[in-house]
Amino acid sequence: MPSVHANGLKLSYASTGDGPPLLLISGLGYGGNFWRLFTEEVSHAFRVITFDNRGVGGSEAPPGPYTTQQMAADAAGLLEALDVGEAFVLGHSLGGAIAQELALGFPARVRKLVLAATLGGPGGVPITPEALAAMTNRQGDPVQIFRRGVEVATAPGFPERNPERVAELLQMRLAAPVRPSSYSAQLAAGAGHDAWARLSAIACPTLVLTGTEDRVVPPANSELLAARIPHARVVRLEGLGHLLFVESPEESASAVLRFLNDV
Repeated sequence: MPSVHANGLKLSYASTGDGPPLLLISGLGYGGNFWRLFTEEVSHAFRVITFDNRGVGGSEAPPGPYTTQQMAADAAGLLEALDVGEAFVLGHSLGGAIAQELALGFPARVRKLVLAATLGGPGGVPITPEALAAMTNRQGDPVQIFRRGVEVATAPGFPERNPERVAELLQMRLAAPVRPSSYSAQLAAGAGHDAWARLSAIACPTLVLTGTEDRVVPPANSELLAARIPHARVVRLEGLGHLLFVESPEESASAVLRFLNDV
């Protein structure tokens, strides 16, 4: 993957397709390759820009802890380095928190905003205990850690019904393992995120996307988040969990494209 220097560090990125730029921001521990299936669904209409957040993949991993504001500045620096003035922005999970800070701190960079399976701060419904345990328990080998995580991050029964997709996701994680210190640094960014009192300042049209079977960020958060953003709407995808872009890239893309193309 090519790289640029942004906000004082090297960020690895990829750019696919033609059309208006669409920046995708990954969640905790995932690199830009998280979006592979989704990118296939939307790159016919957009120039899709993915990247590895600080601490993962080919990007630099400075000492933590990180903050979502710091990581939003990374994203803004990436757009500047790529000579992209304004982009559609989609953030998933931790990436959704980063996307909030990007829209708040760099509003001229964000044309429309999609916040998927994410929290705005401590005012929301907290992560479920089972999901928190899977995220914080780093005991065992990488395969065991992954399987605990994917079991709770997908809709019930998804791993059994889709072994090939789970295997692909596992290989992706094993090919670019995240150092424990970097994982902890990103985890701290999510735990410390609090845009709750500032969400009303997000001025761009916003879609809040959630899966009805999300056990990591309970779906009730979508309504709470949207209620604090002036131009927000909610779309709930039935039967999908936290990793909705992996579970059904087609359905997720359809919802996102409808919003982005709605003028």
